[in-house]
Amino acid sequence: MIHHMLSTLLNKLWSGWGTLAGVFLIFALWQIGFEAFGSLVLPAPMEALGRLIDLVALPSGFEYILITAKRAFAGFLLASAFGISFGLIAGWSNTLSLLCKPFITVALGVPPIAWIVLALLWFGGDDGTPIFTVFISTLPLIFAGALQGVRMREKELDEMAKSFHVPLIQRFWQVQAPQIVSYLFPAWATALGLSWKVVVMAELLSSTRGIGAGLAEARVNIDTASTMAWIVIVVGLLLVIEGMLLNPVKDYVEGWKHAE
Repeated sequence: MIHHMLSTLLNKLWSGWGTLAGVFLIFALWQIGFEAFGSLVLPAPMEALGRLIDLVALPSGFEYILITAKRAFAGFLLASAFGISFGLIAGWSNTLSLLCKPFITVALGVPPIAWIVLALLWFGGDDGTPIFTVFISTLPLIFAGALQGVRMREKELDEMAKSFHVPLIQRFWQVQAPQIVSYLFPAWATALGLSWKVVVMAELLSSTRGIGAGLAEARVNIDTASTMAWIVIVVGLLLVIEGMLLNPVKDYVEGWKHAE
């Protein structure tokens, strides 16, 4: 038991050092780019980080981050609710799964910029445009993950649980759900990352508040340092979400794979 805990801790520390090394490598390449092309093309990393601190210290800058986070999570949670529900229903029906395949292909093929234009016509420049764009862009991924999880589960385990007269609800939570989540989670994690990219794009074109609006202001002012600062904020938030939310959830839902 102690050996297993130490091994898990060392693996996590090694993973953390690997991530940190990757971040340092990015900053090193960034510094090389600054020295090669100048501050107008690529500002110095320390200049961008200083501008980041200034932006976060401003009430409006912190408000922009909260607004973007609210819109991204609102669209993502709506997509999760609808995508998982309909994906599970379609996965248990051969007819529905076949009917849904063309819709998934079409939905995945439409670029987010097209949804932004439609959302602008429907919702204007309010919260509805970025939230809807995140919802419609991430919904197909989550739906496909849930559907695939149901279709690819090991039916022999279901039959074995039935033979032991395990109740239906218990059979779903303890036998089927872990298998479904193992397929759903990668799509869900990808959709969460995509939601941040899409919401910033939608804000850039449609909103006067949020990180996307901050990027639009930096573009108008030809402020490369502020542009890079906003980009660092978005990437940093994604890394925090991955480390504090996605990885613990992944370890929990995939624990059954490593159970002895």
